[in-house]
Amino acid sequence: MRILAIDVGTGTQDILLFDSEQPVENALQLIMPSPTQIAAGRIRRATASWRPVALSGVVAGGGPCHWALEDHLRAGLPAYATAEAAATFDDDLDNVQRMGVRLVSGDEIRRLDAEHVPLRDLDLDAIRSALAAFDVPGEFDGLALGCLDHGAAPPGYSDRLFRFEHLRHVVEGRNDLRAFAFLPHELPEYLTRARTLIACANNGAPTVFLDTGPAAALGALQDPVVGSEQEQLVLNLGNMHALAFHLRGTQIISLYEHHTGEVTAEQIEDFTERLLTGELPHEDVFNSKGHGVYYAAEQGTRNTQEELGPLDAVTGPQRGKLRESRLEPYFAVPHGDMMVSGCFGLLWAFAERYPESREAILSGLGLAPVEAR
Repeated sequence: MRILAIDVGTGTQDILLFDSEQPVENALQLIMPSPTQIAAGRIRRATASWRPVALSGVVAGGGPCHWALEDHLRAGLPAYATAEAAATFDDDLDNVQRMGVRLVSGDEIRRLDAEHVPLRDLDLDAIRSALAAFDVPGEFDGLALGCLDHGAAPPGYSDRLFRFEHLRHVVEGRNDLRAFAFLPHELPEYLTRARTLIACANNGAPTVFLDTGPAAALGALQDPVVGSEQEQLVLNLGNMHALAFHLRGTQIISLYEHHTGEVTAEQIEDFTERLLTGELPHEDVFNSKGHGVYYAAEQGTRNTQEELGPLDAVTGPQRGKLRESRLEPYFAVPHGDMMVSGCFGLLWAFAERYPESREAILSGLGLAPVEAR
């Protein structure tokens, strides 16, 4: 069984080809620039050449491409976009037009003399071409896809709060990290980025979607040091988002989410310590440009920092922020590779939602001890 797992982040897209007939350590991997970084580079080259940009495609991840577009417009250069591509920058298209972007139809944009920049979070043809260069077949028995989706918030409503309410709603429905795994037809309408990510696959293979935060946590649990603990604090420091889970296995005790670039190491330490004692209010995180805090289950017995608490495990490309931390975190390395923690979590999600694949995937990942707890 061959499953292609793709974790689409802000800095990189992390790609893992799992083959149940091979040791997981032999799984083929690609750590490549993220789609938003690729789009940002194309926009910046257009700016440097004093060329207009024409944005087409679908709603995709923002961040770097959004910042590049703002710089392009500040330089006084024209930018055009179809409505669907424009939603990458704001769900309210009036706000996109206020930025200075001119909305045009698909027919119009194709006729423009401009630098054409397609927006999408997944390019399977490019991945297949990369694999083909090394004589690796491009056929898969399944796809496990992940990204972070704020959701299409109603006009005037906070994107951060809307995102966090989605997290809370999922946990209230079923308190388990694996509850964030959706089959394509189950995705809520408001998860527009996730839905277009799935649509970009369009290959008929069984597919599952999992948010990148829970994916990283499920991956970290596959580190034997982390997975053997009764409780864990798993902190994923991504290039854009920081998400902390206080866990008992896959059950969520509490969580907080913030923007990695908006918090210092000292703030992360403070938020994490107070989360574990149940003393971190939602407002402290939200009012510092974060998303929020949610307590889902009873905290347990830890009351002071001196008492023995859960293992603090860190993953993600920005984990170096805590290298000298007083938290003394353990840097999780599931299956010997931190950068594809999310992909390992995506594989677990695929096994969760496709029972016929469960035994082959969990056996290949060595997950039986974690699963039994």
